[in-house]
Amino acid sequence: MPDTTDQDAALRIASGRKPFVEPLRLGERLREIRLSNQWTLEDVSQRTGLARSTLSKIENDQISPTFTAVQKLIGGLDIDLPQLLSPPRQQTRTMGRRDLTRRGQGDLHPTPTYEHELLSCELAQKRMIPFKTIVRARAFEDFSEWVRHDGEEFLMVLEGEILLYSEFYEPLRLERGDSIYFDSAMGHALVSTSEQDAVVLSVCTRGEAA
Repeated sequence: MPDTTDQDAALRIASGRKPFVEPLRLGERLREIRLSNQWTLEDVSQRTGLARSTLSKIENDQISPTFTAVQKLIGGLDIDLPQLLSPPRQQTRTMGRRDLTRRGQGDLHPTPTYEHELLSCELAQKRMIPFKTIVRARAFEDFSEWVRHDGEEFLMVLEGEILLYSEFYEPLRLERGDSIYFDSAMGHALVSTSEQDAVVLSVCTRGEAA
């Protein structure tokens, strides 16, 4: 709403040419999650499909994980994005959960093409991942490749206009109030076409692995 082979959406990030997010001590947080589960690097490698050497470099902040690597970590470790980007907490599943996010108080994660604001960050093990995104990209060429990730996605334009590029369809123009539901594994990318950067609300499922 982004392993040098793994934010945001199209994929200058997924190709590893740009970091998925600004420096976040993400390597330290990944190590905390791994150790709290008593996993070795080999365990995490088998779960995510990422090489041990890549995981070691991420944990030691020698490389920044790209969008594809982040998605593999989320799916393979059975966590959601807020858990990966913040210290793990003890969580218990209870009835009647809720998590309020006041305007402007989400967790901000800028990338070269989008600026994501993650919502409901305190609630772990969510079946959906909501986020608001300012679309900075102005041309499809701003991306090095398609953005794709597990699950499905609902998107609504809150401000401005966008072109939704997708792997199997012609570019689709969406204006304020328009919405679309699509398969996130299909390559996709968003580009602002309005004078001001467009703002969209996205809600993603975590995929079958979750």
